[in-house]
Amino acid sequence: MSLEKAVVFALGGMAYGLLELLWRGWTHWTMPICGGICFLIMYVIARLDIPLVRKWILSAAGTVTVEFYTGCIVNLSLGWSVWDYSDLPYNLLGQICLRFSLMWLALSVPGTALCSLLRNRLSKV
Repeated sequence: MSLEKAVVFALGGMAYGLLELLWRGWTHWTMPICGGICFLIMYVIARLDIPLVRKWILSAAGTVTVEFYTGCIVNLSLGWSVWDYSDLPYNLLGQICLRFSLMWLALSVPGTALCSLLRNRLSKV
């Protein structure tokens, strides 16, 4: 892994963990890993030559996809009960739901901007 990708992964993981702490009051050690992967995906999408709205949608879709697979592993397969959205409407196996998918879409807007700033900063190092 390149230094650039390692920095992006680490920053994404820390931000995701912090977001969880602020939102839920706790996090699990798997969430910074999930967040690092999500932010790396967003970072790659942010450099694509496509309209900004598509970047936001793809970034949110990437995040929701990573969350779904993470949930299937840590919650359904391993039984760690990190989260459960079964009681929320429009959920898929209790691992993702419409409410949080829309939240990730909203967070993709500043996230994409942050990725662009970060790329400019890291290219100077």
